[in-house]
Parts: sequence; C-alpha cells; structure tokens
Amino acid sequence: MTTLGELVRVGAGGSALDGIVFDVPSRSKVVVAVVDPDRGPLFRTVSPSELTEREEEGSDDRTLRLLIRRTPPPVRGAARGAVVGGQRRSGFTRGATHRPTGR
Repeated sequence: MTTLGELVRVGAGGSALDGIVFDVPSRSKVVVAVVDPDRGPLFRTVSPSELTEREEEGSDDRTLRLLIRRTPPPVRGAARGAVVGGQRRSGFTRGATHRPTGR
C-alpha cells in the first residue's frame, strides 16, 4: 500500500523517474510528484503497479518537496465544482427574478 510522502520510483528501466507520493485518490490511481527532464517538476497520475519503493534520497527530492508544499491539498468529494455539504453562499437564497423594463 502506498502512503503519502513515500519515496518511489515511477516506471521501469532507464526511463524511471524518482518521485514522492502526493495523493492516493483510489486503489487504481496514485498522484506522484516527479521532475520531468523536459518540463521540470510536475504531478503525474500513475497506476500503483508502476511504482517501486526507494530507500535513499534523490537529487530532486528537495525540489519535489517544495512543489508539494506550495500545492493545496486535494479536495475530496467535490466533483466538477459541486457544493460539498449543501452549504451555499450566504445572501443568495433564491434565483434572480424577472426585472421589468419600466413601462
């Protein structure tokens, strides 16, 4: 089982990247912070089967920890901007009514 903050290696062979686990949204997905050679530090969603645990710190781990620290934590249960818990903005309890043009 993968835990948050765990040091991992993404991929296999020569193209494997060192990473740190940022989020585990489900059993089939893990969000990992990695440093892409072309694009720099970013988050990548991978399957847990693509991960292997690593023991030693890597040269990019400081950069990855900074990326994780400045990224807000993931929001659970708010798919596509849905309101969680049924709370709305105060002061707007019903929709706007028709406004006559002043005949």
